Amino acid sequence: MTSPSHRFRSRLLRRPRPQDPKVSTAEQELFGGPLRYDTGWASHQNAFLDLSLLTALRAMPRLVLGTLRRAWHADRGALLAVGVSEIGQGIAAAVNLLVLNSVMHTLLSDGSAAGRVRQALPALLLGAAVATVNALLATWSTSGAGRLEPLVERVATTEYLDAAQAVELEAIEDPAFRRLLDVAFYGAASARRMISACVAALNGVISLVATASILSVLHWALLPMLLLIVAPRGWGAMRVAQERYVSMLNWVEHVRASRLIGTLLTERSAAQEVRLHAVGPALLERYRDMAESAESEQRRLANGKAGTELVATALSGVALAATYGVMFWLITTGAMSLAIAGTAVVAVRSGSASLGTLVMNVNQLHEESLYVQDHERFLVEAARRTIPTGGAALPERIDAVVLDKISYRYPDREEPALDEVSLTVPMGSVTAVVGENGSGKSTLMKIISGLLVPHSGTVRWGGTPLTGLDRALVFERVSQLTQDFQRWPMTAAMNIRIGRPQRKASAEELEPSARYAGATSVIARLPGGMGTLLARMFRGASELSGGEWQKFGLARTHWRDRTGAADGVLIVDEPTSALDPEAEIEAFDRLRGLAGPTRAVVLVTHRMSGVRWADTIHVLSRGRVVESGSHAELLAAGGRYATMFRTQAAQYGHDGHDGHDGHRTPGSAQPPAKA
Repeated sequence: MTSPSHRFRSRLLRRPRPQDPKVSTAEQELFGGPLRYDTGWASHQNAFLDLSLLTALRAMPRLVLGTLRRAWHADRGALLAVGVSEIGQGIAAAVNLLVLNSVMHTLLSDGSAAGRVRQALPALLLGAAVATVNALLATWSTSGAGRLEPLVERVATTEYLDAAQAVELEAIEDPAFRRLLDVAFYGAASARRMISACVAALNGVISLVATASILSVLHWALLPMLLLIVAPRGWGAMRVAQERYVSMLNWVEHVRASRLIGTLLTERSAAQEVRLHAVGPALLERYRDMAESAESEQRRLANGKAGTELVATALSGVALAATYGVMFWLITTGAMSLAIAGTAVVAVRSGSASLGTLVMNVNQLHEESLYVQDHERFLVEAARRTIPTGGAALPERIDAVVLDKISYRYPDREEPALDEVSLTVPMGSVTAVVGENGSGKSTLMKIISGLLVPHSGTVRWGGTPLTGLDRALVFERVSQLTQDFQRWPMTAAMNIRIGRPQRKASAEELEPSARYAGATSVIARLPGGMGTLLARMFRGASELSGGEWQKFGLARTHWRDRTGAADGVLIVDEPTSALDPEAEIEAFDRLRGLAGPTRAVVLVTHRMSGVRWADTIHVLSRGRVVESGSHAELLAAGGRYATMFRTQAAQYGHDGHDGHDGHRTPGSAQPPAKA
């Protein structure tokens, strides 16, 4: 059985590591255990604990050089200003110690007090001048660093955003790339913080070097004494910082859980169930349990941290006492004068304080550098997966988009999303694609639009393979309206204009698109009309219902269509899910009306009433086209499409035999059934 003293020594020598905190009953009941983030940035949360004092000092040159290289590209003038000012401050610190030594020699020499003060006056004036210069240099350094920090962050952020917006859609849908995208987001802010940490670390190093140099000049024995003091101080600073970090990692899990409960009790989406189901009192009771666990954990870890700080302070005190003992021996033996001893005391204290700060800054440099490395790794990976630029121009006239035995599989799935699909989308037609959830409909739309490149097979636009075309020009020919279209937190006008954001437009120019989509009445009710911000969380803004948003989505598509190329493809993927039956029928009518001699409409929907007027209907199942034909032909075939159509029609008391041959007659539309 180990003794308490042995366990204490073992704990001090062992590097602090996060330990699983005691999970409260409430956390176990609600979440199944502690709440821990599973995001990219969380992968580095223990990096600080993997660093020792020695490895931190070894890593410093690499970290500093990386930061200096980034700052050099951002603003060379500001970087040179910081470098010169920091070196100047180091020289000033050394001169101050020499001035102090001269003053002490003068004051401790023989003669009258007034005479000694007069003799010391030039040195004192020089010291004041050096202190003034040092203050000016510090200000210059702060100014230069202040210029560098936002520049470095802006450059890194621009690199990140530019790379992110240019990658293939396949990369965005790849979980591994998404994780890299997530962690790289923090690289820009880390690059900024590395500037100030680097400046502070350089300041600490230069101060230590200056102090060590002066001590070596004063007496050779003082330099090892300095090392004797700063070593335990450095260990103590590292150890205390790591203990504090472990404390934060542990208790923050309890705090995170209790804050989540607080959020659930106050957020709008949960308000009804909180009241109707009496969720409030139940969650409040569990909140108290979690808060008590957090408080208990903080007390336990605070006691451990206090013990570490006591040991670190004691070791530093022992080293300082030993140093004073050596200095006393040198003085009594005549090997060192009192003046040199006084200067040495000031230098030793200054050097040991500088080391504690240096350790913390090197720690920060190390941790921030991990996120900057992720940022750089992301840029390399994004460049590899960027949408190719250049390629052939599209023909002026496109007769059809043809898919020939295309297959596609997502990186995180074993089954292919599309398996040797062949179909043709002729210009001037309405083509519908139907199928159960997960059949590959949305993936097929991304293939047609050029957002995804098939892993096998060929997509041809006007007879030219997609891989040989300029993809940017392909995107110009595609308009898209989906049920999950982006609800931009911008003005009503911009929510329409963003269909083609480079084109300037007044409210009057946008009005035809709003009228086409049936959104004019919605805009008329907004307090600022077209200038109303559509985002509830901001002051003076308004929010729309799901159906109102879909009208804005249709207006956006119409704006893009009428201001773009004359021919192309309009892809409509479940656009009417939030509309009432009457508005849905009107929306389908408008969408069908967008088809023309040089434009094709591709419609994806679960609402079978919306597809029966299509020229051709393709039925997908498990990534394959299993049926194709007109509405009448597919009904007559009695296959999968007929079953889907009649099942929905039966919900409205209709037998599914509508008697139509696929060509619409006025007033014949039936109310759509819910899928």
